[in-house]
Amino acid sequence: MESASEENELIETAQSAPEAQPETPASEASTQPPEAVKAAAKLREDLLAQIRKKIVGQGEVVDLLVLALLAQGHGLFIGVPGLAKTRLISTLAEAIGLKFNRIQFTPDLMPADITGTEILEEDKATGQRHFRFVKGPVFANILLADEINRTSPKTQAALLQSMQEYKVSAGGQTHTLEAPFLVFATQNPIEQEGTYPLPEAQLDRFMFSIHVDYPSLDEEVQVVASTTGAVDEEITPVITQAQLLEMQKLVREVPVAEPVVRYAVALVRATRPDDESAPEDVKKWVAWGAGPRASQYLILGGKARALTQGRTAVTVADVRALAGPVLRHRVVVNFQAEAEGVNSDTIIAKLLEHVPGV
Repeated sequence: MESASEENELIETAQSAPEAQPETPASEASTQPPEAVKAAAKLREDLLAQIRKKIVGQGEVVDLLVLALLAQGHGLFIGVPGLAKTRLISTLAEAIGLKFNRIQFTPDLMPADITGTEILEEDKATGQRHFRFVKGPVFANILLADEINRTSPKTQAALLQSMQEYKVSAGGQTHTLEAPFLVFATQNPIEQEGTYPLPEAQLDRFMFSIHVDYPSLDEEVQVVASTTGAVDEEITPVITQAQLLEMQKLVREVPVAEPVVRYAVALVRATRPDDESAPEDVKKWVAWGAGPRASQYLILGGKARALTQGRTAVTVADVRALAGPVLRHRVVVNFQAEAEGVNSDTIIAKLLEHVPGV
């Protein structure tokens, strides 16, 4: 039997995902006042109401975007051009009223175009020259990395430190990014010409991988009608920076029972073909599975999901609901799976059947 200290250590580990920013430390409190829980649920509804002014349908996509915002997680949106991925993220930025920058990734984009660069300046009075650091677009609260897979892996990697440590190192100095800092990236399907696959290390930094599909017939009719008229809906900010930081802190204070943590860990471990708990399908089709960060994000996302639904505890249902967006970019299939037409979503569906709940 495990000791109480071991149990507490396990729960504490799951509650402290590496993406926590220093400005919003996790609290050891395990209860939230009813007013705070209601405020979180209301914030979700207010954000959805603003986003729906410009976005038609895509309910699951919008929900995941809001969860990523509250859980301090980065999001990767994958879909063909023209599905309002960029419009969705820019609309969210308007609704929260924080500093927003957009980078259009192109093949000739350089790392300094993202992080910033030093320029040589001359003091006209003394004639002395010195270097001055000019901040790049990464210095924002919400960063839209548009078509991130249109640029080379070298340039894509410029975001790694920012996404993990919330810092930028340039010119021998390290600059801390202002909280909150979130990267929402859009990506075209890898089969399209002129795209580069994201490095695995960068993919793992994204909390969610979100597939954006075509709208339904009725939704597409509504899109055409609303975007070809003379009226453009205005977005009203519904939260301040201080309120958002407090809400992100509140998410981390949501309690989670050990059985739920164990379920999340068991689900992630089952994605690894060398693990004894992996089913035969995983051993047959998976090249490598998800790491511990996936377990952390399942729990952290579950906390945000519970809070925005007016609940004060995470359930196994929360973990299962987020398995797809958390795991799909972390489960890498092998050549046999590709030959048989099996993708990571297929494997995750089988894992949810294989790993029992509690």
